[in-house]
Amino acid sequence: MSGPFKRRPSLKTLPPISLPPGASRKGSIRRQSSVGLGLKGAAAPPQEVPWDMLDRLFLPVAFCHAGAVIISNALNVLHISEVTTFTLFIWFTIVTIGAVLFYHNLKVTAAGKAVLITGCDSPIGSALARQLDDQGFTVFAGFQNVAGNPVAEELKESCSGRLHVLQLDVSSETQILAASLYAVEHLPDGAPGLWAVVHAQTWVALGEIEWIPPQVIKKAVDINFVGPTRVTQIMLPLVRRARGRIIVLTSGLCRVASPVRGIHCGLLAALESEAECLRKELRSRGVDVVVVAPGELTTGSSWLSDQTILDQAREMWKQLCQEQRTEYGEDYFEKAIRSLEKYTKTQVLQESFVKFRNCVKKMLYIRIQ
Repeated sequence: MSGPFKRRPSLKTLPPISLPPGASRKGSIRRQSSVGLGLKGAAAPPQEVPWDMLDRLFLPVAFCHAGAVIISNALNVLHISEVTTFTLFIWFTIVTIGAVLFYHNLKVTAAGKAVLITGCDSPIGSALARQLDDQGFTVFAGFQNVAGNPVAEELKESCSGRLHVLQLDVSSETQILAASLYAVEHLPDGAPGLWAVVHAQTWVALGEIEWIPPQVIKKAVDINFVGPTRVTQIMLPLVRRARGRIIVLTSGLCRVASPVRGIHCGLLAALESEAECLRKELRSRGVDVVVVAPGELTTGSSWLSDQTILDQAREMWKQLCQEQRTEYGEDYFEKAIRSLEKYTKTQVLQESFVKFRNCVKKMLYIRIQ
């Protein structure tokens, strides 16, 4: 093979993902035991009882009684006031219950709420879909390529019946419309619309700006900017009905220039600016718009693999003209591409991944306005 990687091919391909033996049978049983959609005679899910309110109030009320006894005795001994313990207890209890109820109303329960996630081909998208399903959300997990995708198969087998796997390439108008119709037909009982749309699909155009072919730039624009914009436009009526939120996953690269990722930096900055404008436009409609930026690491499929870097580098080198190859040289080209290898390290990804996922989950559970 010709190109800068001929002399030192240290980049390695990732092993294929395989399902453990017995996973299909176990997952299928779990899905059959879940609440079915469209099945005759299916039992309605039990209504959630807010027992957590009793747990939250028990200790505060007990502390109110203890505090009332101590403060009342102290005031009486010091001859400051003759207020009774019962009066202080009632006053403390009213204030405490009001504070607890206020905090409780800020929290969001997962029951009866649906979330659409794009880009579940990526680790962050698939893990977020799995965790939200475990916590009780109805999840529509969109995959750019669902057919024969081992991640999609694993999600279908291991998650409950609340999780729906969709073919959703954000650059395809037809697939976006089909996903919206499917979401309408499979919303939880009583749900007016989508509680959240999480934009997690992205695609990285690697290389210095002069190196990147026009068709690669167009693909990056379609997936990273035009696609999320169309998904927002089509899904917004559903989100508005539920007074939900749009969550946009970007990166710290919006504000930090990063060579070899210039196209990606520009597209993420455009997406974040659009989200800021959308937040102001939808504020009066009761829809929140949240931007989550996971530091320097990018989102979606840009959680890079060695094979991803290698494939794009080979394609770019083939399309460079002779003058460009002579100007930059193989050594400089290889050094620039290998500077991205640190983003394939498992430890680095895992540390940022957990913080990123928890931040997105928090945005689903709080009332921002």
